[in-house]
Amino acid sequence: MNQPIKVGLIYGSTRQGRFCDTVARWTEKELGASGNFSVERIDPAAHNRATRHGAHQNDAHTGDANGYRSLRAQLDEADAFVVVTPEYNHGYPAALKELIDSAGEEWYAKPVAFVSYGGVSGGLRAVEQLKLVFAELHATSIRDSVSFAGAHERFDEHGEVREPDRHQRAMTRMLGQLQWWAFALRDARKARSYAEASAGALILPGKA
Repeated sequence: MNQPIKVGLIYGSTRQGRFCDTVARWTEKELGASGNFSVERIDPAAHNRATRHGAHQNDAHTGDANGYRSLRAQLDEADAFVVVTPEYNHGYPAALKELIDSAGEEWYAKPVAFVSYGGVSGGLRAVEQLKLVFAELHATSIRDSVSFAGAHERFDEHGEVREPDRHQRAMTRMLGQLQWWAFALRDARKARSYAEASAGALILPGKA
């Protein structure tokens, strides 16, 4: 229980000059300040992930398979995830979907929290769509999230949040939920394979 939770901090954008770096740095700082999490960045840009149809760098079938295995190893070793995502045209970025779809059981029975940013909606429409995707992957989405509406105006030139109290309160609430689920699901995965359970293998009375 005292072991820190290994959090994969997932960058949702690969655009040149992306604002994702600013939001992710703030998120990583908040995760580190709590003292309860160890953070590893998972950046689709660093893995040269495909973002367009016809581009297959570092995927399972073509290109440099080492990059693919490295990404899956990062996902597999994490206890939980925090996804930092923008909202593009009422949805989440293609690069993020490609990263998510590149793995399977690595997501199973792990909690996923969201920090979103965008215009008026603060990226919340992207988060609602991502919750559906992660449900299909047997992951547990955290109910509360952190969002930045009008994100470019929420951060100063040094990448610090203006009027941070509200966002820090939201982050504290979200991380409390993330930690609870991470501990509970980590213990459950150690006790029994989730892949086995999801295949329909039931524990018979008196056999637990």
